[in-house]
Amino acid sequence: MGKGERDLDLFATIAHIRVMSIDPAQPILMFDSGVGGLSVLAKMRLLLPQAPVIYVADNAGLPYGQKTEAQIAARVSGLLGRMTERLHPRLVCIACNTASTIALASVREVLEVPIVGTVPAIKPAAAMTKTGVIGLLGTEATIRQGYVDRLESEFAADKRLLRHGAPELVTAAEARLRGRDVDPAVFARAAQALRSMPDGDRIDTVVLACTHFPLIERDLAQAFGPDVRFIDGSDGIARRIAHLTQGQEFLRKEPDLALFTRADPDLPELSPALAAAGLTRIAVF
Repeated sequence: MGKGERDLDLFATIAHIRVMSIDPAQPILMFDSGVGGLSVLAKMRLLLPQAPVIYVADNAGLPYGQKTEAQIAARVSGLLGRMTERLHPRLVCIACNTASTIALASVREVLEVPIVGTVPAIKPAAAMTKTGVIGLLGTEATIRQGYVDRLESEFAADKRLLRHGAPELVTAAEARLRGRDVDPAVFARAAQALRSMPDGDRIDTVVLACTHFPLIERDLAQAFGPDVRFIDGSDGIARRIAHLTQGQEFLRKEPDLALFTRADPDLPELSPALAAAGLTRIAVF
């Protein structure tokens, strides 16, 4: 047996040992600043319906989009470090574009479990657009990241990418999942902000670069009109999680858990939306 074959055999053995050492009840930990990650969880459940889940909402730190990069990196790394030590997940998904574009590298240095991040779906949007003009809605922190610049340069260099930071859409999604009414003007303002930019009238594809935004996609569709399509990264994230857990056994010994970082008085308002997502237990970390 040659060296290359021995190396492949060794890697296969290590992978097999890792699969065998995972407790079937070990959860997948899904992390977001709030309820936005539920849009990712929904896609993951389609592929891995039996996977036990702990969904973490850092409501004490919400909103991330208005924090500095240093604040976000320190907070996310510290929280996930403590949570993985206490909760022992088999995999961590950072279901937040802002946290991923800023803190993914530092989190991977801290944790010893597989990490799946979330990045704006610029590559598939570039393949979808017919006019060559793409809108991107995200938080203020996400749209200014060099990571987004690199995605644009690599996958949409021959397109026009128009970015808008829309923090009030995060607030709208949080309110909607609490069963509250949302002023349609919120969505109209986001659409108008992109439309008013040079070539904005030619936008036919919009990247939802915040996991909160697919939760209000219908409202955004009404604001933008019928000629605009929306795309987000949730399908690709779900496929990546399924790939990294391929061959593993899943056993749900207790109902899935929604874990918050602060005991806000309005948490009971989220119970119906959380239950619809399969999260029938609520606790505070």
